[in-house]
Amino acid sequence: MALLNIIKEDKDVLNALRKKSRTVEEITPRINTLIDDMKETLKVSGGIGLAAPQVGILRRVVIVDDGEEILELINPEIISAEGEQDGIEACLSLPGKWGMVKRPLNVTVKALDRTGEVRTYTGTGLVGRCFCHEIDHLNGILYTDLASRMLDPDELE
Repeated sequence: MALLNIIKEDKDVLNALRKKSRTVEEITPRINTLIDDMKETLKVSGGIGLAAPQVGILRRVVIVDDGEEILELINPEIISAEGEQDGIEACLSLPGKWGMVKRPLNVTVKALDRTGEVRTYTGTGLVGRCFCHEIDHLNGILYTDLASRMLDPDELE
């Protein structure tokens, strides 16, 4: 496994993160290596989710740490979203920035796992927020596009 460079904020980088990711047509050893590398990168970064575009790969691959395991989502799609939560959101690609973002409270996603099997996961609260945030990355959307307001660091205390 290898650590990947997470794309960080600047004008060119933000343009790269605005591109829509391509569907994974076939799960190859290269896709599984990407997932393994993303997992290692996520562990070191201290985040809870990471999308392939954040490491410069425009493929529909996401990983999310649900607190018990790291979920591997290939071609994820939201199939159900209920309730509402308004909370602080941040991003590994936009260090030092936070915003208030309204998201669904409960989110169910359907995705392929690394073996090609269809899986369904439901996340509540932070995990549901993370599903939405990471899938937005696959569609070229950043949380700052959705934030009702950006926060100053002193507001986080």
